[in-house]
Amino acid sequence: MQIAIDLPSDLVAFQGAADTRQELRTSYALWLFQRERVTLAKAAEVAGVSLYEFMSLCKSNQIPVIDMSRDELTAELEGLGKA
Repeated sequence: MQIAIDLPSDLVAFQGAADTRQELRTSYALWLFQRERVTLAKAAEVAGVSLYEFMSLCKSNQIPVIDMSRDELTAELEGLGKA
């Protein structure tokens, strides 16, 4: 599906159509993921990048990929050691 939006021509000319398109896709994917509307994998698909590239984008934008506190993670890891 495609959605068309009108942007100022000087903005597109400054960045180029391909770069603008990718930046919009990436920004939207990050926005969706941060608001928990899509999974990490779906957000990577929306952005048009690999899962690992999207995780790197999240890190660059200070968006946590794992939504777990340090105590929760420690308890989870301790539980794995007991299994």
